Amino acid sequence: MMNAPKSDDTTSYGLLKILEDNPSLSQRDLAGHLGISLGKVNFCLKALIGKGCLKVNNFRNSENKLAYAYFLTPRGVDEKAHMTATFLQYKMQEYDRLRDEIEELKTEAAQQRLTVNDKHKEAQA
Repeated sequence: MMNAPKSDDTTSYGLLKILEDNPSLSQRDLAGHLGISLGKVNFCLKALIGKGCLKVNNFRNSENKLAYAYFLTPRGVDEKAHMTATFLQYKMQEYDRLRDEIEELKTEAAQQRLTVNDKHKEAQA
């Protein structure tokens, strides 16, 4: 069975996925979308930049503040594709495990209903 992706891998994947379509989102917006801290977003963005997965362009936004745009590099596109395949495989295994667990719980619930019904019949006799 495949191990769950590490938290940083999950965050990196989420960042690459969001930034592919929305390169000019602020780090605060990214943190909100992913439900994680601003510090974690900053840490993971720096790691992705360091790995060559993202390039950064800075510009002045309409409020005359310095803003950034994060663009996936060809390596970033490859990394995202690899992460997608890895996450898909993990999620499929997780789905299979949950489906089996649900079937076991249904069987257990049905057996318990039979036992309860039998006890009610004995009590009425």
